[in-house]
Amino acid sequence: MSCRSARHHPTGKVRVNANHKLLDVWLLICCDRCGRTSKIPVHERVNVRALDNERLRLFENNDPAVVRQLTMDATLARRAGHQLDWTGTWQLDTDLPFYDLQDADAAPLEVVVRFELPAPVRVEKLLTAGFGLSRPALRGMVDSGRIRLPLPVGARAREDLTFLVVAPPRSPGDVGSRPGGGGPVEGGGGRRGSGPAVSSSDEG
Repeated sequence: MSCRSARHHPTGKVRVNANHKLLDVWLLICCDRCGRTSKIPVHERVNVRALDNERLRLFENNDPAVVRQLTMDATLARRAGHQLDWTGTWQLDTDLPFYDLQDADAAPLEVVVRFELPAPVRVEKLLTAGFGLSRPALRGMVDSGRIRLPLPVGARAREDLTFLVVAPPRSPGDVGSRPGGGGPVEGGGGRRGSGPAVSSSDEG
């Protein structure tokens, strides 16, 4: 009986097969359940002269950076009937000093979020995790213009982004700053392992 598992992970290897002057290049993936190896076509029946010599050498040597690049290529996966699964592959690291979100005297804060890998993460999830806010509180700050984003809060980001946080407006009679909570957000979409899992899909 054949294995019905739809989840695979990269083996870390690329296979190159030469047939006279034509080359086939495949990314090798492994079934999470039974360990069976499958191939995702990278190049099929391509003339050897069509590939850069250095690129071909990297393929033949199973270069880790090339394997990672191919593993994260959503177009390549979709063409082979798979889709990337980034579930549980990211973490948020912050390295700025504490910033009081409720301090009316605070200067505007420019926040940079950097991604180590293009793991798609909802902007709302990044910000609630980074600032320690509830979803309603975060959306309230976005709606009021206190958090100024370059894309909708419900969108998924996978590339570096920069946004601005401004102090709350002063109420009549306010003196000094008020205590409040919240931390900074500056970090990247981190991950464990060499990349996302690969799942079979009927899409694309």
